[in-house]
Amino acid sequence: MDPLSEVLSLLKPRSYITAGFDAGGNWALTLDDLAGRIKCYAVLKGSCWLSLGGGIAPVRLDAGECFVLPSGREVCIGNDPAAEPRRASEVLDANRSGEVVTYNGGGEVFLVGSRFDVSGRHAELLLRTLPPLIQVQTSGEQAQLRWCIELMMQEFREARPGSSLVAQHLSHMMLVQALRIYLDDCSQGETGWLAALADPQMSKGIAAMHRDPSFPWTLQELARQVGMSRSTFAQRFPERVGVTPMAYLTRWRMMLAAERLLHSRDTVAQVAATVGYTSEHAFNTAFRRTMGVSPRRYARASAGIADG
Repeated sequence: MDPLSEVLSLLKPRSYITAGFDAGGNWALTLDDLAGRIKCYAVLKGSCWLSLGGGIAPVRLDAGECFVLPSGREVCIGNDPAAEPRRASEVLDANRSGEVVTYNGGGEVFLVGSRFDVSGRHAELLLRTLPPLIQVQTSGEQAQLRWCIELMMQEFREARPGSSLVAQHLSHMMLVQALRIYLDDCSQGETGWLAALADPQMSKGIAAMHRDPSFPWTLQELARQVGMSRSTFAQRFPERVGVTPMAYLTRWRMMLAAERLLHSRDTVAQVAATVGYTSEHAFNTAFRRTMGVSPRRYARASAGIADG
């Protein structure tokens, strides 16, 4: 698999609720249900504002734009960034998947999309490196994304048997297409593993690590893979990814190891070998430093077994 597919497979995004949202009048909501989740929505009618906090200026979203909220932080959405928001969890039914939710009379702003539960236990390691907002256009050349959105709307309108399931599958396609468009348009100033996939040379380095995580990679060998000098690669990689090449490699290995601990019967030594560690002690140290607990405690906690 390519790196984006591999990362998404580790995140295990599951469409928890797929719905339309129809709002009117003066309104604002705090989206307080984003922890451990990704939201992907498209504005089909009207416009709205997203307020991200943290000193970031409010962002206007117009009809034809799609946005992804991947970081888990609370954000506010409304028709006026100065409006006093209400908490979405208090005024909206979180279980109305497959329906159009009307708020404050509706008629002025219409959105459609999904909220994804991210079930991978190490999802936070990946999500916290993403930008708080990914904003893309659905018009013009973005025909595939627009196709997903229009089909989803058709499912909501017609409410045919199986429409909820079809909409959920379309929402997964919508998420992937939005991330692809982001990669195509990503600026050189953005950082993180996702932004790095837009850099032809850095993406080669990441792909090499993903392709063979157990290989005894060195900085020199990774630089050779991408056609750069060791010093240039060592400087460019953290500028684009946010961490050094060796730190990225270790984190990726530990996430793969965590998956194997959860879903195989391999011993810790066997898991260590699959991600390039001949020393179980060195693997235990790296795993604890990255994941916060030892491999055995991680596996026991996942199985619901209390530590003794």
